[in-house]
Amino acid sequence: MAEITISNKDWDRIKIKVQRKYNHITDAQLTYTEGQEEDLITRLMALVNRKREYVVFTLKKALVNMDNNRL
Repeated sequence: MAEITISNKDWDRIKIKVQRKYNHITDAQLTYTEGQEEDLITRLMALVNRKREYVVFTLKKALVNMDNNRL
């Protein structure tokens, strides 16, 4: 079970932040369907070569600071 819940609306904004931070990640690699947080976390772990805790922390940080453009 994922430690985070992301709506499709929030994901649209978070995706932009992720692509700014990791510019090698494509739109196709960042496809997301609401409720598939576990799949997203696993994919991001492989794409950014980081541990689960880092990926979850980064996504939570993005959710808390929705109006900020930075991750």
